[in-house]
Amino acid sequence: MTSAVLAASGGVKQVICISWGTKYGAPFINRLYAMVRRNITPPFTFTCFTDNRADLNPEILCEDLPPLDVENMPVRTKGIWPKARLWGPKLGKLSGPVLFLDLDLVIVGSLDSFFEVGEPDDVILSRNQTTPFERLGQTSLFRFPVGKLVSLQEKFRADPQGVADKYEFEQRFVTRNAPGGAKFFPRRWVLHFRQDCRWPFPLNYFLTPRLPANARVILFPRDFHPQFAVEGRFGLKGRAAPPLDHILHMFDPERRRNKSLFRYLRHYIRPTPWVADHWRE
Repeated sequence: MTSAVLAASGGVKQVICISWGTKYGAPFINRLYAMVRRNITPPFTFTCFTDNRADLNPEILCEDLPPLDVENMPVRTKGIWPKARLWGPKLGKLSGPVLFLDLDLVIVGSLDSFFEVGEPDDVILSRNQTTPFERLGQTSLFRFPVGKLVSLQEKFRADPQGVADKYEFEQRFVTRNAPGGAKFFPRRWVLHFRQDCRWPFPLNYFLTPRLPANARVILFPRDFHPQFAVEGRFGLKGRAAPPLDHILHMFDPERRRNKSLFRYLRHYIRPTPWVADHWRE
């Protein structure tokens, strides 16, 4: 039986992503598409809004970046505000509910359930695991009907820097201003690699990061790319090293990079093969 959510999009699961500039590009987009294809029951579409279609899998539906009409984007902000392009009245040829996915997440289970919960007109976000005492969503994965967030785009366009300064992150802006209020997917469906998968010190030196049961998607925010987990590197500036080597260099200023001793010891992960198993074309 087709859910009301799917009925609103003609029975088709509509997945979207967005890419601009050179930070990610075709390798990330193609991997994301391949993960979606392996973890969704057809029919589905995968649409990428992008300024560069070079080397993309021909099965990906490509659309130009939606207009935003903001002359000066916010500066000195942690938010990814170009995502506001998706909040306009139109998204290419799409209509009805769409599921947005960030380019640097890893899909480890079926996406079908994300099209079965809630109502077609709902804005449903994944839970932000890093702020347990704030009712905050995560826009690395969220579902919304095309055109539902126009009022947010209008508010942002009227004062981009002011909105960014007030809310800091675009996900906080969406959570607090979504028309009708934001709802959330079940907490254990979408997990945070550093929060939910890696082990605390000292177990991080002995155990490979775990893949929790019932997880469907693992997030890798703040420049902690999946490839770093595969290699056993803790973030962009981390280096892969055997556990003992990492410990023996805890008094090396070049390796510590101004971290406290405890933080340095915590910032270690063993290579994570299950990420490579899923994060592939």
